[in-house]
Amino acid sequence: MTGNNSPQVTAVVPTRDRPVLLRAALDAILGQDYPGGIDVVVVYDQSEPDLTLADDPRIRVVTNSRTPGLAGARNTGILAATGELVAFCDDDDEWLPGKLAAQVAALRAAPDGAFVSCGIRVDYDGRSVDRSLPMDRVPLKALLRDRHTELHPSTFLIRRDALVDAIGLVDEEIPGSYAEDYEFLLRAARHAPLVNLVEPYVTVRWHKRSYFAQRWETISTALQWLLTRYPEFATVPAGEARVAGQIAFAQAAMGNRREAVRWARRTLAGNPKEPRAYLALAVASKAVNPDRVLRTLHKRGRGI
Repeated sequence: MTGNNSPQVTAVVPTRDRPVLLRAALDAILGQDYPGGIDVVVVYDQSEPDLTLADDPRIRVVTNSRTPGLAGARNTGILAATGELVAFCDDDDEWLPGKLAAQVAALRAAPDGAFVSCGIRVDYDGRSVDRSLPMDRVPLKALLRDRHTELHPSTFLIRRDALVDAIGLVDEEIPGSYAEDYEFLLRAARHAPLVNLVEPYVTVRWHKRSYFAQRWETISTALQWLLTRYPEFATVPAGEARVAGQIAFAQAAMGNRREAVRWARRTLAGNPKEPRAYLALAVASKAVNPDRVLRTLHKRGRGI
């Protein structure tokens, strides 16, 4: 990335059964006002590919050749990418004007950086909320302390050589592929602090979903896996408490009162002010419905 030449960018777009939203995402990517080349790898996961998309020479259509699911689909796209920079975009999100040019400029200004993100505009149930992280560099410690929802995968732009040779592909072994984006962020920040733009350059659509028992079990298992995989959490007690609080909430939502209380106690030992512990205890005592808690948080552009 030297000289006046703008680097080629390959956007990786995993998709499954969202043809209308997918085309909107592709239009937003290819419509970026960016002086360099843009191409897209659309990765169909467990669904029939629409080969007509490849009528546009800037689009390649492939099928997920790795582990079924989002992680495997992203990795299939990464390995097929030929651009100097690799970007992620989910099939139901849209890049806003100026996103790519601003991020490439930020990477140019940070020669030691390998990864750049930006703010998001959360669209949920007819409401939009801008979420921005007021930091231009995000070190590993900040990510251990907080997941920072603003750092959404549809904002990621990464140097391909660093991605493949240093950071590594998206982990395909996380239980249920839950929190694979967070684990990827932690790994990227281990390599170098993340570059970040405050401006919201991506519209992220959150959909209503039913968190049935199996989903909560996946969340609990995956987060416990994450705590084991990253012993660095022990160096940031409030961050470890945050994850423990999420586990407590998941256990409460499943009706496992004893486990919910155990994890809530662990949460409060690390951070007595962690609200997830109190929410988990309220759900465990049946004073609050977990789905209602999530709906309230999502309307504010937040999650548990």
